[in-house]
Amino acid sequence: MESKIKVLVAEDIKSIRKRYCSIFAKDPSIIVCGTAKNGYEAVMLAALHKPDVILMDLEMEDKEAGIRATREILRQFPDMKVVVLTVYEEDEMIFSAFQAGAVDYLIKNAAPSEIVNAVKDAYHNRSPIRPAVAEKIRREFQRTKINEYNYLNNIRILLQLTHTEIDILDLLAQGKSRKEICDIRYVEMSTLKSQIHSILKKFGKDSIDDVIDTLNQYNVFEAIHSLKKK
Repeated sequence: MESKIKVLVAEDIKSIRKRYCSIFAKDPSIIVCGTAKNGYEAVMLAALHKPDVILMDLEMEDKEAGIRATREILRQFPDMKVVVLTVYEEDEMIFSAFQAGAVDYLIKNAAPSEIVNAVKDAYHNRSPIRPAVAEKIRREFQRTKINEYNYLNNIRILLQLTHTEIDILDLLAQGKSRKEICDIRYVEMSTLKSQIHSILKKFGKDSIDDVIDTLNQYNVFEAIHSLKKK
């Protein structure tokens, strides 16, 4: 006779824990070996009961509780399978769960058959990269790739700026008006406008405020001030 799949349910809402236990009680191949209401209990009960599969709520005592517990459990017991539970399909949270080692995810109000199948698939190492999961992973990689590209592209543009253009951006970032910058640099307004136009052209933007916001994301001005102090 095939051994039963031992499942640990980690969920902070009692009614949801009871629902899952009720669902699994109707399947002769699954047994609930414990329930946890927070990440700490999940880690402790995983060590105590050695479940085959853990249903892990992502948000328990705080938003990162499920991810932290997943990471700690799989560090100690890498063969355990974790299926994360979530209310909202937030791409970044789900992707973080996969990075921590989860094999699949479920929406909390999923149909009983979907919940049972997710546990069995995880246990038998056949958790599929379902279309919805694949799309989330694709979007997250795409977001990371875009951010990496934007960062490198902005660094490349910065290297093309003249010292004068960098000083102008720095002064604008400090909140100086264009008239104040003209006075500080002893230039005509027409000259400053021409220099700002050159900066916008290099960044491919229409607003100097957009350029400054972008550079602030990478703490460029903090780096400039730090270098000036040396």
